[in-house]
This record gives sequence, structure tokens and C-alpha cells, in this order.
Amino acid sequence: MIIVVKPGAPEDQVREILDQLESHGLKAHISEGSERMIIGVIGDKSRLSVDSLEVLPGVEKIVPIMESYKLASKAFRPEGTAFAVKDVLLGGPEIVMMAGPCAVESEEQVDIVAASIRKSGAKFLRGGAYKPRTSPYAFQGLEREGLKILRQAADRHGLLVISEITSETDIEYASDYVDMIQIGARNAQNFRLLSAVGKSGIPVLLKRGIAETIDELLGSAEYIMSEGNYKIALCERGIRTFETATRSTLDISAIPVLKSKTHLPVIVDPSHAAGKSKYVAALSRAAIAAGADGLIIEVHPNPKCALSDAAQQLTPEAYHTLTEEIRAMAPILGRTYPV
Repeated sequence: MIIVVKPGAPEDQVREILDQLESHGLKAHISEGSERMIIGVIGDKSRLSVDSLEVLPGVEKIVPIMESYKLASKAFRPEGTAFAVKDVLLGGPEIVMMAGPCAVESEEQVDIVAASIRKSGAKFLRGGAYKPRTSPYAFQGLEREGLKILRQAADRHGLLVISEITSETDIEYASDYVDMIQIGARNAQNFRLLSAVGKSGIPVLLKRGIAETIDELLGSAEYIMSEGNYKIALCERGIRTFETATRSTLDISAIPVLKSKTHLPVIVDPSHAAGKSKYVAALSRAAIAAGADGLIIEVHPNPKCALSDAAQQLTPEAYHTLTEEIRAMAPILGRTYPV
């Protein structure tokens, strides 16, 4: 359930509510919106009488939340969430672009991409340092050296770094190099990793699992939020269906559905959904039209020579053409695009 605090309630009345919850072994998560404060209540609420809460002077009303995800629910923050990763705001009016190679291969490769995407308005440099692959014989990434290469290139070109972490043992090391952690589709329900990332406090891009329902995705987000980390953006990256024309099926409907169910920003990955570069631009335009807050796209200086996912990566030139199309769309949708 959530407790809606009366507008202008003094601090002592808020403290009284929190003390009541704590005395019954319940956790309180506070969301301070522009108009009022909402307190999310987590734990076994059978221990507490709702009547005893409703009579407190600071309580305006109590709203039950039937979903298993409480903190990720739209009811917890009806006005929506926007959060800053350094100087970049996710979930605000600006369309946020993240781009870079599927895998970090060399300093030269990453630097070429970083320079080009920055000119096209990207704010985040993405790149895989840890590459969990279906085959154990496929390229597995440069790991820690890859993170260093990303950080150096990003700093040279005024970008932030987002990269996937596959194990909780890598979080502490990665925190020196990344500005945002990506949880990949394979780890979308790795609950130990989700909890560890939540405890780290590092902003998170949480990708939807390949066979994960929307409610299950929000349940995964809840694991992170329950540890006190609310800086989460959800990522629709395609799901597995019977269709084989594309690598996955991009669930465009997931964007408005998520917007109705949760307050968290939504990013779309058209590269992994398409699996083929020729479809990426169309899926990108569709995602922005449907209300996505940003895109994460794979870009490689020479895709045919890429060590992983060669078929789905755009050239820098193709990426620039796409960003110009997104720039033209932005004002029609009431959004902005970086200069």
C-alpha cells in the first residue's frame, strides 16, 4: 500500500507515520513529488491496522496496491520519474541517445565511434566489456581492459559510459569506470545481481528478459528499488516469439503499457530486436513515436568486421542519418533533441 501525506504536513507528523511503520517491522520508502509526499509501505502489512494509520493527523488517505511491485508502480510516483546521471536527465523532455559498439575491440575502434556519436547528439557511450555469449567459444569481451577503454574514450569526447555487468563481483571495480550499469536480458531475473546493483546506488538500465512479461520486468525493477536505488530506466529490447524474420520481436506496445504501469523511464534497443541493421532506423522511429524516452543503438566503424553482432550494427554515417530523423520528430512529440 501507499500512504498519501497531507499537503504541508509538518515534519513531526511525517515522523509519526514513519515511527508507526517501523514499530511494526515495515519499511517505508518516501517519494517527494512536486505537489505531495507519498510513502510506500513494504513488508507484511497484516501486522498493522489500516485504521490506526488513517487516524494519524498527517495521513490524507491510504491506497492499496494490488501489484507485487510496489515501488515501481505508477501509483508510487504518478507524476513520473526523471533522474540525473551526472548532467544528463533521463525521463525528462529530452530524448536521450546511447550508442556504441556491441563489443569493445580496441582503443581505435571505440574512439572513432565515440567521436562520431557525440557529433550526432548521443550522451552515452555504450560498449560491451563483458560479453556473455550463447557459445562458450565466441568472443567474450575484453572485460576490465574494455571498461578502461570505454572510460578513456568517453572522457575525451564528453560522453557518459554505460556497460553491462554480469556478476555482482564486478560491480565495485566497474564503479570506477561506468556512469550507468546495464543489466542484460540474460540477467533480467538474476535476483542476486539485481539486489547487489540496488545496494550499489549506481544508475541502472534494466533490459527486459527475452521471455519476460511486463509484470515480471517490473518485478525485477522492484528488486533493485527495494534496496534503495530508484535510478532505473527500463529497456525494451525485443522478446522471443514464433517470428524468425528478425532476431527478436520488438514489443512496441510495451512502451505505452509500461508508461501506464510504472513511473520509470523507458529506453528502447532496436538493434537487438532487429538483428539486422536495415530495420534499425524504422524501429527507432516507431519507438520514439510510441513514447520512448531514448534509444540505445549499436554503432561500429566497420560492422562487417565486428567480433560480435556484425549484422545489426550501424555505421557512424547511418547512425547520423537516423539521429537527424529523430531530431525532426522530437518537436512534433513535445520532446527535445540535444544540439
